[in-house]
Amino acid sequence: MRPPALSPQFQQFVDDELLRAPMLYDRVLEAVFDRTRRSLAGLHGAQLNTVGDLLRAIQAQRQRLSEYFVHSLRDQVQAELRLASLPGAGAADALRPKALALVDEEEVAAEVELSHAIEAIKDNAEYELRELQTYVAAIVGDLDMSTDHNPFRPATFARAAWAAAQALPLSRTHQIAFMRECSAPLAQLLRTSYAASTTRLEAQGVEPATHRTLILPSGSRVGGRSVTTTFSPDLRRMRETMPAPLDTAHGERLPAAPAAALRAGIEPLEHWHDVARGSTQRADRQAVELVGRLFEAMITNKRVPQDVALLVSGLRGPAMRLALHERSLLDQDQHPLWRFINQLVFVASMSPEAGDPERRALLRTAKATIEQLASESVQTTSLYRWAWERLQAYLAKRLERRLAALASQIATLQKADARSERREAAPSTLSGPLEGHQLDTVPADMMASGLVPHADATDAAQAWLDSLALGDWVRLFLNGRWLQVQLLWRGERQGHVLFGDGASDATWAVRRSALLLLHGHGLVKTLRVRSIVGTAAQRVQQDVATEKAA
Repeated sequence: MRPPALSPQFQQFVDDELLRAPMLYDRVLEAVFDRTRRSLAGLHGAQLNTVGDLLRAIQAQRQRLSEYFVHSLRDQVQAELRLASLPGAGAADALRPKALALVDEEEVAAEVELSHAIEAIKDNAEYELRELQTYVAAIVGDLDMSTDHNPFRPATFARAAWAAAQALPLSRTHQIAFMRECSAPLAQLLRTSYAASTTRLEAQGVEPATHRTLILPSGSRVGGRSVTTTFSPDLRRMRETMPAPLDTAHGERLPAAPAAALRAGIEPLEHWHDVARGSTQRADRQAVELVGRLFEAMITNKRVPQDVALLVSGLRGPAMRLALHERSLLDQDQHPLWRFINQLVFVASMSPEAGDPERRALLRTAKATIEQLASESVQTTSLYRWAWERLQAYLAKRLERRLAALASQIATLQKADARSERREAAPSTLSGPLEGHQLDTVPADMMASGLVPHADATDAAQAWLDSLALGDWVRLFLNGRWLQVQLLWRGERQGHVLFGDGASDATWAVRRSALLLLHGHGLVKTLRVRSIVGTAAQRVQQDVATEKAA
């Protein structure tokens, strides 16, 4: 069966956009040439020479630049279409390098400009992008817009522009300057291009997905907007606001199974009234109802992958029984049950591909643990402390296995790290790292843009780097996209740091100075475990307030 993403109508949309790409880039080059030429009057010395070289190269290499742009754009789109046509294919695994890649300051300078270009496009064409996304979602039949199916995203165009910049037969400094000059006109022209694409789809009779209504069993849409506030309600106070099972005029309240859970194939193991029937204390029944609602909110949370939600649902009944005996369950940030769930969701999210072997191994371990918990007739906090410790032990062993598999890479980096103290880093095959002694050749706008970090920013970046521990997860911008990577090794002299991809066996060795530069531009940050129960508590509190208002 042909995947909907490769339907004839979608393929026609892709072909139309690729056909218009050369004209789009020609207009970008015209804008860059005019803008750069106008800047000549205010320049002198090395800056004037740099810009003059750039102008001459643009004129001489115009056709070559356009070819590189279109070729990169086509390759990226076709790669995405191939992944869509292969069930179970991992996008991250296909697009990321398999071998050890060394990231230095030179590459980071390019990544900074690439990130600026992406943000410029997003800011300029925010409305047009959203509109186009609804039309493309309608073509592929995704009425709830669960995924952005538009292959012509800002990052795709920005990477194509960078591919063209690298076609210039000049130094990396010139190429980065050219990329910076391209960002503004590219963003402005793409705003018009996205709007024109929407108009063409509308003329073809495509009805945008958000203009349709899909009624589901619960009367609400899947993946509704979750609460975004950082406020985390107190579970003990929330319990007092809960209606208690068996408190109706007929002496019993039989709640229905969560409709969202049934849609996902999750069968609740126990109803709230079954657990609370033997309790004479209203506070206990309120606690049971609160825990039941918390689990419904967690397993329908858009941030919780469905395969993980299926596992978490198995703890719903045991947790409600635990609520009758352990008041500490309402300590949402401390109780091992919530810590177990939070950690499981977090680690599973670091390996987003469903077919990833490490993910399957993680879920098998979690399933066995949850089945053991559910089989216990008496639910106690110590059981969940054991579950938490078992999960932590599994993650530690998994990290040990990965480090053992990377022993040769780490040994190579250890030698490079030792050399970094005795001499300067080896020169790049391009134009060399961006060091202080080279600043006389850096255009003034590069320094004005903040590419060269200030001392305060460097100190803050170093403090952040010092705070990292082995096994910490980091969000890192490389190769024009955001990656979720784990810290696998850091040299004693911190000359090099090794990260491993969360969804594949790819690794990146990053020079310390390059990592500090990334941090200074907000292109790297530590990932923390989210409180899934805290988010669920916000939703439950909202629902209860709505019920009382009605």
